[in-house]
Amino acid sequence: MNTDVYENALSRISSYGVKAKVSDEVLDALYHPKAMLTSSLPVRMDNGSTQYFEGYRCHYNNLLGPTKGGVRFHPLVNAEEVKALALWMTVKCAVVGLPYGGAKGGIKVDPKTLSPMEIERLSRSYVRAMADFIGPQVDIPAPDVYTNARIMGWMADEYEAISRKKAPGVITGKPVNLGGSLGREDATGRGAYLCILELVNKLNLTPESTTVAVQGFGNGGYNVARLLQEAGFKIIAISDSKGGIYSSKGFDVASVYKQKQSSSRITAVYCEQSVCHQVEHTQITNEELLEIDADILIPAALEGVITKENAANIKARFIVEVANGPVESEADKILEEKGTLLIPDVLANAGGVTVSYFEWAQNLQGYSWTLEEVHNRLEQMMRNAFNQVWDQHKENNLSLREAAYGLAFKRLGDAIELHGTRDYFNS
Repeated sequence: MNTDVYENALSRISSYGVKAKVSDEVLDALYHPKAMLTSSLPVRMDNGSTQYFEGYRCHYNNLLGPTKGGVRFHPLVNAEEVKALALWMTVKCAVVGLPYGGAKGGIKVDPKTLSPMEIERLSRSYVRAMADFIGPQVDIPAPDVYTNARIMGWMADEYEAISRKKAPGVITGKPVNLGGSLGREDATGRGAYLCILELVNKLNLTPESTTVAVQGFGNGGYNVARLLQEAGFKIIAISDSKGGIYSSKGFDVASVYKQKQSSSRITAVYCEQSVCHQVEHTQITNEELLEIDADILIPAALEGVITKENAANIKARFIVEVANGPVESEADKILEEKGTLLIPDVLANAGGVTVSYFEWAQNLQGYSWTLEEVHNRLEQMMRNAFNQVWDQHKENNLSLREAAYGLAFKRLGDAIELHGTRDYFNS
């Protein structure tokens, strides 16, 4: 992870803000996180010892509503990364038009080294530290890297034990039986998939002749790859943290995922019922996957994987950012000069927070939606957001990232104006 990730995030705010002629008051609001809580989390380990883990939560901006953002468990989590992710969440919620501000949280830990019971204790310890900092009308956490529905269920349960009342709206991404929403599991990947369908329609491409490479085979990467293959796209490269596979003939995504679940590694197979056959392929690294000659490159792992050092080697015509911040700001310029069209993270991966919003709304109403309702509402919101960004991109000769940020600046600026600005009070 790039240690300058927050500076990268701020540099985009500055450069895009100047280009969009955004008022200083809007930019000032985005330069300064509202609040940051850091805590040492004590956890009783299985061997009886107590270990301490660094935990973070950042409320970046709540102009448009209570703050919203995931909690990640990762050994590289730090305060600067959390602030950057919270800033991107602020922009993302504004782009899609959600009644949320941006937040983010994380714990510096390698969850693969902990037992399931240690992970539960860590999750509950995090909520005990953050209990006064979160709430259904204050800040609503959700899953992120290496966290899942079960962990969100533990966190929600701990909050309710502390507050002594049922509060399902405090956490989203929970198991369905604990107040979660249908459709949340594949929401991030589905949102990116819907953006790609819109792009394909705009450019008159055909799925069957469009190749895709996916770096990162977690929840987001797997689901976008699965949905794209079902729609006719050819998935020619897939990787996870340990490495990847490539075949010009493409892979059966469901088979690869099934084998990964059983063996914990990416294996090129085709499975029919319980029988899996090895598929001819080439082993590649994560770095090599980024430079594969595919039509669409989907970085779906971590931040900062496309840099000024490797941007010139990217061959894909289109990049779809399913991860948060996978392309550094200096790499953006190189890709633009090459003519690479990029769907930015603040739009492409907004499906997750959108269905989290649906879950929150259902929790507050005490009424559950069907899967069809969730999918239909998500499609409507993602297509609407994509087309608004696309129109700005075409009308003002902007990159899609510049257009998305401009749309967010407009919505945040409108909220600031309604509170009163320097121009209003001086007049």
